[in-house]
Amino acid sequence: MAPLLSIEDLHISYGAIQALKGVSLYIEKGEIVTVLGANGAGKSTLLEAISGLVPIRKGTISIAGESLNKIPAYEIVLKGVSLSPEGRRVFPTLTVDENLNLGAYTRRSQKNEVRAAKDRVFSLFPILSERHSQLSGTLSGGEQQMLAIGRALMSTPKILLLDEPSLGLAPILVKQIFDIIREINRQGTSILLVEQNAHKALGVAGRGYVLENGVITTSGPSSVLKSDTSVQEAYLGGSALKLKAT
Repeated sequence: MAPLLSIEDLHISYGAIQALKGVSLYIEKGEIVTVLGANGAGKSTLLEAISGLVPIRKGTISIAGESLNKIPAYEIVLKGVSLSPEGRRVFPTLTVDENLNLGAYTRRSQKNEVRAAKDRVFSLFPILSERHSQLSGTLSGGEQQMLAIGRALMSTPKILLLDEPSLGLAPILVKQIFDIIREINRQGTSILLVEQNAHKALGVAGRGYVLENGVITTSGPSSVLKSDTSVQEAYLGGSALKLKAT
């Protein structure tokens, strides 16, 4: 049986710059998988390629064995893939409700399903229910991040792509976001997580990949990556992690 998401030998270029150079990875149904890497490693490009937002030069991206290579981004959403982008990118002059409705645009004729999806979002993020008629540009950073994730969930995806969900948030909000990520997964949504906070990412994910300069250099179970010396030095604070573990 094919993995839920499969990427094989993916190459992405911006002119003469090669952003991804033969990336291969997979996600099984029900998993949380994380991709670690420094700024500029190609992590966001990877998620944008899966979402159909950047052209593929070489390689294949498939969901449940069906190629996504040559279909438009909105059809990729219909196939069950949804992106919560880095920087939130909510529409500031639209209300919370209107932002969420845009997340369900591809299934707007399915009124009952959209209502159920919104109820799920409000259950996960009660503050969004309280703020439903408020302009999203007036929300706090944490609330905007919740809205970005909620908007991505409005299409009821099989796999949710999360790009830096903790970026710029206070520690207490970071914990809250990661608790919600676990709950979304418990409810049956698979997750591909790109995250700068490697401690949190490896704590929530079952497996991970390390992306460096457009190439996967290391992969494996999160427990193995946590104990990998090169991963510790690059992403987990080196010796500080070892002291914490003793």
